[in-house]
Amino acid sequence: MTLADAAVGTVLLGSGAVAWRGRRRSRVGLLMAMTGTCWFLGSAIPCLVFLHRGPLVHLHLSYPIGRLHRRPAASVVLAAYMAAGYEGFVRAPWLTAGLSALVVAAALDVFARTSGPARRAGRSALAAALLFAGVLALGSANVLLEWGADRAVLLVYDAAICLVVIWLTVDLLYGRWTEATVSDLVTQLGRRTDTAGLQAQLARALGDPGLTLGYWVPSQHAYVDETGLPLEVDGLDAGRVTTTVEDDGEPVAVLIHAPSVLDDSKLVDGATAALRLAVTNARMRAEVHARMAGLAAARRGIVEAADTQRRALEAELATGAQRHLAQAELHLAALKAEADEELHGALAEVLAEVATARRELAQFAQGVRPQSLTAGGLGAALPLLADRARLPVTVTVGVCRLPPPIEAAAYFVCAEALTNVAKHAAATWAGVEVIAEAGDVVVRVSDDGRGGADAKGSGLRGIADRVEALGGSITVGGGTAGGTLLIAKIPIEGAESDGDRERGASDEDRDRG
Repeated sequence: MTLADAAVGTVLLGSGAVAWRGRRRSRVGLLMAMTGTCWFLGSAIPCLVFLHRGPLVHLHLSYPIGRLHRRPAASVVLAAYMAAGYEGFVRAPWLTAGLSALVVAAALDVFARTSGPARRAGRSALAAALLFAGVLALGSANVLLEWGADRAVLLVYDAAICLVVIWLTVDLLYGRWTEATVSDLVTQLGRRTDTAGLQAQLARALGDPGLTLGYWVPSQHAYVDETGLPLEVDGLDAGRVTTTVEDDGEPVAVLIHAPSVLDDSKLVDGATAALRLAVTNARMRAEVHARMAGLAAARRGIVEAADTQRRALEAELATGAQRHLAQAELHLAALKAEADEELHGALAEVLAEVATARRELAQFAQGVRPQSLTAGGLGAALPLLADRARLPVTVTVGVCRLPPPIEAAAYFVCAEALTNVAKHAAATWAGVEVIAEAGDVVVRVSDDGRGGADAKGSGLRGIADRVEALGGSITVGGGTAGGTLLIAKIPIEGAESDGDRERGASDEDRDRG
């Protein structure tokens, strides 16, 4: 081992110790010490001579936090470790040149994606990475171009490593490390939609693995931990202190941590500000989701109430007006049988009018809610609907009885779709299928017509509103064999197919036996 090698290794280990002692929250000191260890190993074992390049590249691309957050940077660091091992056995200057280019690209990418204080702190990291990449390129060029300046290039390489490590150590201790840490924490917390894992991130940023985070619950007038259990903040051990996070004078959260965390007041202030923002955002998102859920429940309630009124109206028509018209028709038929020729013609006209009124009333009731749907469900109502269609329709119903709002929505989807097929598709055939699939009732209506149907049409739009109010969706597109395929999905718990019902009955019979 030469004196120069010993000096570089000592600088690396010494800088690592100083950096670790001054900034324990950063992993930079550990990476420097790791580089120094690999340096001495390479001096003692020739095949490990390039091993120090892996942690050194890791240091440059993760400074000042010591953690990699960008996938491109992590990929370059992995490539550096692999190249360092490979070149110990096979001299490959072209590989060193490629690594140099990758380090430059990754360093520029990391710097370009920072802003504010983190960008100002990142200038030192960028300059150090570019300098290290430069000496890597210089060494590979010396071999590839056969300059013969091995000793001079080696001295420049050693001097550059010492300069870079000392520079980063001083910058870590007296530069903008705190601002960079806070900026990194704000960036990480800003991506969250909830508070899961927040305690671990704060513990890493503040350098206290034992840190505990509590959330204020106004309804309980107490703090709870991440699992929702009550958190006691009074009567703590001598080695723990609390930092309360407030928003407009109201408590939001509390941090229970080691007293040493307060040594860096700027870091604590920045971390609490980031925590306040994250908790407030999580609460706002929770409120928005709760309001959206309430709105969806209200829409569903409106549809269910309307369906209840439809069923009541259908029952009233069946037991009221339709029954009275039927009785009137019977009385008129009896009078007609006994009437003379002079009244016979008049009674015949009245009977015809009554019959017309009954048909129109039946058609009206059918539009409100078919009696067959109320009595027998989709399995009874859809075949009758197909019989009234103006083209051949095949019907497959693979579900049993469903809640009335779901049955009504599925029925009217089929009715409106078949009406559109008959009016606009010029089809010769249509198919209707209703099945239970993955917790949804799925309605498929297909035809072999010209296609071009649109779910935004006035008829389908009204049906789509009904389906969406129940939490479902409607899509309209082309079928596999041409024509149009309409698919409606309505979520429902407990929807089962006829096959499921039969298997359940068989299992029940077997249990009885």
